[in-house]
Amino acid sequence: MLSFVLKRLLQSVIVMLLLSIVIFVGLWLIGNPADVLISSEATEADRLAAIKALGLDKPLWQQYLIFLGNAVQGDWGTSFVYKEPVTTILLQRLPASVELAAVAFVIAITVSIPAGLYAGLRPDSAPARAIMAFSLVGVSIPTFWQGMLLIIAFGIAIPILPVGDRGDIATYFGITSSLWTLDGWSHVVLPAFSLALLKMSLLIRVTRAATVEVSHLDFVTFAYAKGVRAWKVVIGHILRNALIPLVTVIGIEVGNLLAYGVITETVFSWPGLGKLLINSIKVLDRPLIVAQLTYTALLFIFINFVVDILYTVIDPRVKSVMGRQVT
Repeated sequence: MLSFVLKRLLQSVIVMLLLSIVIFVGLWLIGNPADVLISSEATEADRLAAIKALGLDKPLWQQYLIFLGNAVQGDWGTSFVYKEPVTTILLQRLPASVELAAVAFVIAITVSIPAGLYAGLRPDSAPARAIMAFSLVGVSIPTFWQGMLLIIAFGIAIPILPVGDRGDIATYFGITSSLWTLDGWSHVVLPAFSLALLKMSLLIRVTRAATVEVSHLDFVTFAYAKGVRAWKVVIGHILRNALIPLVTVIGIEVGNLLAYGVITETVFSWPGLGKLLINSIKVLDRPLIVAQLTYTALLFIFINFVVDILYTVIDPRVKSVMGRQVT
């Protein structure tokens, strides 16, 4: 197990290094931040001074090495626009994105797994067909469009929920969050449901497919034949084995919730990392963009690492294979 973990960590470091190079070169190809940040009326001397102050006068390889050296020490640079350390700005916006992702994740999991399990156990029933129809609609409607529909329905036509900002914020146990207040919950409901809808629909379909496949396996039939109670068979045999493909999908979707809530945060004016990324791209604030994209890459690498470890807990076959590889 230890050799497997060390091997995965080494692979993660190599992947992260390669991704950082791709991100840095890609942003360099997009354009020169000086063309956006420096006034067109500035003199040539002022322009050259500004470029030097931003560190854009150095060759690309040198800029990258400086960035890499600082990043290893925890310094992600200073924002070209906000004139503040990038780490400070990201930490200010991160709680809002985590709140939105956490609520969306809870909604998606609590609805999708029971619904998908039922649809897999009773595939020909009317409720199962309704569940699958709902999931089909959920994966078919673009995220920005469903967000706009929710705003029109519950913010304009039936104005019962706010459609922008985080609402009131409170601090308890050293944690500052809008989820401590009723007003904060009223603000998070619509964007969280919009963000969760696609994930919910996908997880329903994956859960149903895994349930149908596992339900017809011999060990499930044998458990029923032994007289094991139905709920024990469902939970201990069907659901546990159906979780094996679900773990991968859930891991990826958790990363998507945190990293790719850009559209939802923009539509609902949610002050998180997604909206910050869009604003940073508009003005080519390179340090902020690099930091956010690198954070996203690190997030997915970490999630994939955790998923690999969870496989050994859920599926004994993986553990036995790892044991043979180690020996």
